[in-house]
Amino acid sequence: MRFKGTKSYVATDDLRVAVNAAITLERPLLVKGEPGTGKTVLAKEVAKALGAPLIEWHVKSTTKAHQGLYEYDAVARLRDSQLGDPRVEDVRNYIKPGKLWEAFVAPERPILLIDEIDKADIEFPNDLLQELDRMEFFVYETGETISAARRPIVVITSNNEKELPDAFLRRCFFHYIAFPDDATMRDIVEVHFPGIKPRLLGEALRAFYQVRDVPGLKKKPSTSELLDWLKLLLAEDIDLATLREQDPTKAIPPLAGALVKNEQDAQLLERLAFLARREQRG
Repeated sequence: MRFKGTKSYVATDDLRVAVNAAITLERPLLVKGEPGTGKTVLAKEVAKALGAPLIEWHVKSTTKAHQGLYEYDAVARLRDSQLGDPRVEDVRNYIKPGKLWEAFVAPERPILLIDEIDKADIEFPNDLLQELDRMEFFVYETGETISAARRPIVVITSNNEKELPDAFLRRCFFHYIAFPDDATMRDIVEVHFPGIKPRLLGEALRAFYQVRDVPGLKKKPSTSELLDWLKLLLAEDIDLATLREQDPTKAIPPLAGALVKNEQDAQLLERLAFLARREQRG
């Protein structure tokens, strides 16, 4: 099983090496990078490329590690016992398998995505150490051990919102997805907008990276926002000269609402344009 990328996902050479190294070592692949760099999509594309089933576990701030193993509904069992429901005789009727359980018993070797692990409590990664290391866990209510016949390919994403424990990091193969450079970004855009005019793309990318380079931005525009912006530029048939505008007093590009996502950043760009106008008048 080797990942070579897909037609719909532009994977750099170092990313392909990282994915295949994690598969060979049978260690979780921990992927970091700023939002919008394709971390979550990576697991889906690896599954597509390898023809493997994908199991997704999207972590939230309230998610507990044990939910990835299973959940036991004791309240429902108590209620059913009071109602005389015969299902109470089998505790398995009240156990809901989690995503790790699904991955361990899958008939084919799956891709298990643990998405945005840093959203959960700081103890969340530590609570999964043994299960991810041994690829098994014990179900206390039934007295059985759930073991993986074959280790799933685990992809874990993080937005660096919290530091992950060293013990957890030691068990992972790490890769940081750098923000795409101009050449890589052109390849990504070509996947989504085949045949886009090179001059339009060149001016759009120049304006896009110019916005990203503004010091003090709270949220830099990401790849997904660039694609949304390009879709609007094409739909609205924005004049090339408008994008080519070099006047610093017009620092805000057209349809900037696709790129700038909060009022602080919008005000920052407006202030820069105002200061440039004042300097020109002075």
